[in-house]
Amino acid sequence: MNHYNEILNQKEYSFINTNEHLGRHVILLGLSGSYSYGTNIETSDIDIRGITLNQKSDLIGLTQFEQYSDENTDTVIYAFNKIIALLLSCNPNTIELLGLNPEHYLYLNDAGHMLLDNKRLFLSKRAIQSFGGYADAQLRRLQNALARDSFPQSEKEQHIFNSIKNAVHGFNSRFKSFENGSVEIYIDNAVNPEFQKEIFVDVNLKHYPLRDYAGMLSIMSNVVKDYEKIGKRNKKKDDLHLNKHAMHLVRLFMMALDILEKGEINTYRTKEHDLLMDIRLGKYQKEDGTFHDSFYDILADFEKRLKYASENTDLPEEPDMKKVQELVMTINERVIRDEI
Repeated sequence: MNHYNEILNQKEYSFINTNEHLGRHVILLGLSGSYSYGTNIETSDIDIRGITLNQKSDLIGLTQFEQYSDENTDTVIYAFNKIIALLLSCNPNTIELLGLNPEHYLYLNDAGHMLLDNKRLFLSKRAIQSFGGYADAQLRRLQNALARDSFPQSEKEQHIFNSIKNAVHGFNSRFKSFENGSVEIYIDNAVNPEFQKEIFVDVNLKHYPLRDYAGMLSIMSNVVKDYEKIGKRNKKKDDLHLNKHAMHLVRLFMMALDILEKGEINTYRTKEHDLLMDIRLGKYQKEDGTFHDSFYDILADFEKRLKYASENTDLPEEPDMKKVQELVMTINERVIRDEI
């Protein structure tokens, strides 16, 4: 598809103009997924991600709004305040929205441009954990999927444990601090008679916000559910998914290195396009569905480079919250003053 600007004129996207949370409040819309990475194939779908300003009643009234999702068009539009929180944690799925090719932005107004002009404010050493943890979880899911039922249950449980451990590591930046208690996860002999080993959790919290606690449980629960979804599927379809999964794992490393080494967000992968497409098209996969050693050599090289970049990056430990707050207040003040 060459004329990206025509996408929004299609009738299935009319909700962008008619929904009360969108319309004139939208500040940015861009391509997401394969088209934004440059790894699209003939059957790739168009995915759109965007940002819309919170309404005045969200900011100084009683209403709340976090995001609008349209499953029919695979469109997700985040509320401004919510995406700021995600960007501050260097969330891989949202930080990429600040690094698209210019032609992949379908709509940008002056507030959207202001956000893009200040994108470096959101880059910090938090990217080490967010990208590294995300990549580690993706790798373990890939390993688990490849293993099918051949891995011992105890080893699968270890994979799940490592993924949850990465999620728990990020709790401090997302939830109220654990001053009044603790959350500890560990593996021990199973209580479940069908398991050999099992993940356990010790929770010691007092006077803790219920919604934060529910959020933590949801994150850990979703990791377990993701693993349980992996089973025996149609091999041809399964291989396509695995190759795409493997490609995105490598792409995550590429983006993380750009952020840590150069302080840049580059969503579209020009130089590495051929390598990514080779992975997606199955050139690193054996006939039995597993991957050649050369693929794991690539991963090992990226892991080594990421470790070095993490130890030598010039990025600050944390974002400059004062400057981020000034940006957020400048943009939100327009809503309060009815200047959008």
